[in-house]
Amino acid sequence: MHNFKPVQESKKGIYKMAVASVYPLYLQKVQRKGRTKDELDQVIFWLTGYDLQSLQVQLNMQVDFEMFFDQAPTFHPNAGNIKGVICGYSVEKIEDSLMQKIRYLDKLVDELVKGKPLQKILRS
Repeated sequence: MHNFKPVQESKKGIYKMAVASVYPLYLQKVQRKGRTKDELDQVIFWLTGYDLQSLQVQLNMQVDFEMFFDQAPTFHPNAGNIKGVICGYSVEKIEDSLMQKIRYLDKLVDELVKGKPLQKILRS
């Protein structure tokens, strides 16, 4: 007998993970590569429409990814231009909307870590 979790169950785990528990990991990752908290925040602001104050409220409230994206002021209309592979999946081919949003954020953080200019990351 194997202890594999059904796909739906493992998705729920990611969805219910507090953004505040992942944010410091994103921050450590970008800072190790010489990028800043401000740059990380700009990427999050661009994608979600949050600003510094509203992002901090979400982090303080320990909201999960599902609520974080549900309450996002404006999901950026150019987010669909985010392409590439993250965690072995092409982000543009992910069918589950929430999972795709989570992976878009992961992809933007990875681009920041890889030294891509902020203007290119923000698709401007």
